[in-house]
Amino acid sequence: MAAVCRSALCRKTRWQICSRYAAILAGGALLTLAGCGGGGGSGPPDSISVGGTTFVPNVFQPSANFKSQCTTAAAQNNYLRSWTNETYLWYSEVVDANPALSTTSDYFKLMKTLATTASGNDKDRFHFILTTAEWQMLSQSGIEAGYGVQWLIAKGQAPGRQIIAAFIEPGSPAATAGVGRGDVVLAVDGADAVDGNTQAIVDILNAGLFPDAANETHQLTLRDNSGVVGTVTLQSANVTLDPVQHVMPISTLNGNVGYLLFNDHIATAEAELINAVNTLKAANVKDLVLDIRYNGGGYLDLASELAYMIAGPNRTSGLTFESLIFNDKHPTTDAVTGRPLVPTPFHTTTQFAGGTPQALPTLDLPRVFVITGSGTCSASESIMNGLRGVNVQVVQIGGSTCGKPYGFYPADNCGTTYFSIQFKGVNAAGFGDYADGFSPANTVVKPGETLPGCSVLDDFNHEIGDPSEARLAAALSYRASGGSCPAAPTGAVFKSQDEETAGEGVLVKSPWRENRILRIS
Repeated sequence: MAAVCRSALCRKTRWQICSRYAAILAGGALLTLAGCGGGGGSGPPDSISVGGTTFVPNVFQPSANFKSQCTTAAAQNNYLRSWTNETYLWYSEVVDANPALSTTSDYFKLMKTLATTASGNDKDRFHFILTTAEWQMLSQSGIEAGYGVQWLIAKGQAPGRQIIAAFIEPGSPAATAGVGRGDVVLAVDGADAVDGNTQAIVDILNAGLFPDAANETHQLTLRDNSGVVGTVTLQSANVTLDPVQHVMPISTLNGNVGYLLFNDHIATAEAELINAVNTLKAANVKDLVLDIRYNGGGYLDLASELAYMIAGPNRTSGLTFESLIFNDKHPTTDAVTGRPLVPTPFHTTTQFAGGTPQALPTLDLPRVFVITGSGTCSASESIMNGLRGVNVQVVQIGGSTCGKPYGFYPADNCGTTYFSIQFKGVNAAGFGDYADGFSPANTVVKPGETLPGCSVLDDFNHEIGDPSEARLAAALSYRASGGSCPAAPTGAVFKSQDEETAGEGVLVKSPWRENRILRIS
C-alpha cells in the first residue's frame, strides 16, 4: 500500500547531509559542501536531446512516459522533472533544469522552490529521498537502522558545539550500552565533537552519530548529567520503534490527569494508542497531557484517530479533521490519485488493523495540553490544528514546533522513493498557515502561530514522564493555577542553519518522521 507523508528524517546521502546534518554540525569547513538546497544554475539551453527525448525548457511530457525507465539517469531525471511539474505544490517556483546534466539524486534536489517564509526559513525544508526498501521497512514495521537514540543539537557551530542524547528507545543498542537522557557527546571515534572544526572531523561525526546501516561500530565519549565522562561502544542495529510509551494517570487535587508519550505516527501505533486511551479512560482522567515533543509525524489517518479519541463524537461529528489543497492545476482533484478531493474526517474506527474496522474509545475532553519542541512536526502539528478547528482548546507547553502544514505521497521509481511536497492541509476552520510553527504565547524569539501556554526548555535532568520534568511540571502547574507560566527562556541558541530561537535546539530525525503520510487504498 502506498502512502502520503507528513514527517522528517534525514538519511545520509551527501546532499541530505547538506540539507540537515551539515546545517546542524556546521563548522567553517562544512560550509564548503556545495549544492545544499538546490538551485537552477544559469538556466538550460533552448533544447537538447536527452536519452532520445528532446529537452525543451518549460515543455513537459507526461511523467508516465518516463516511469520505470531505469537504465539511464537522464530517463529517471525526466520522470522527476515531469512529476514535479504535475504534482509539486510550488511547481511554478522551480527552475526548469536540464535533466542530462546531473545525477538523479543531485537532480532531485533541484526540483524544489527556493522561496522563504516570513521568518526567513526555507519554505520547503522537507525534500528528501530514501531507498524504497528502507522506506518500506520504516513505514510499515517501524524499523530503522541506528542506535535507538535521538540527538538534539543545542548548538551546532564549533567551538562549543553541543550534541545531547534527548531520547533513548528502550531495548535499543544505546539503552543497552548505558546511554542516558541528557548525555553530552564529547567525541566520536576520537574526533572532537565540541570544538572540532575541519571537514574530516565533521565527516567522522556524521558517520558515527548517524550510521547508514546495521552492524556499524563506533565509539562515543559522553558526559552524563552528573559530570562523569566515559566512552561507550555502540553497534548500530535495525531498531524497532515503540511509538507510545509512559501511559499513566497523574493524581492531582483536581482529579487525575492523563499522560502519554507519542513518538511516531506509524502503523504499529494504532493498537498502542487505543490501549492508552482505554487505560486513561478507566482512570477517569479530567485532562490529558499529550507529549509529542519528539514526534515528527507520519500517517495522517493516525493523527485523525487520536484527535477523535481526545475530543470524542459530540465535538467532531460531521466535521472535517483536515482538508488538502494541491497546486492550482488540481483545484478539485488529488494531484496524485486523480480522485475528487474529499476532506479527511475525524476517524471513529480503526484504519490499520485489517478486517472489520473497530470503534475507537474516546476521552471526550474539551481541551488538551501538548508538550512540543522543534521535533514536533507535520502530522503531530495536524493533531493540534485539527483540534483547534473544532474548538477544542490546545494548550502548548515547551518549544515552537517545526512548521510543516504540508505533506506528500512517497513516489517510487527504480528502487528510490522520492518525497516532494504536494499538498497543504487546513482544518475545519480553513486554517493552515503555520509554516513557522506553533509557539506558546509567551515565546520571546521569533514566535510562529501562538497558542495559550508556556515556553519551557527541555529538561534533560529528569526522565520523560517524571512529573518533575520541567515541561510536564509546567503543564500540571498551568492547569492547577489557571494559566500561570514559569519565566520564558530568552537566550538564543542554535536551531538551524538560518535561524536562532530562544532555548530550543533542533532534534535530528530522518525526513520520513517529519512528514504526513497519506495512504492510497
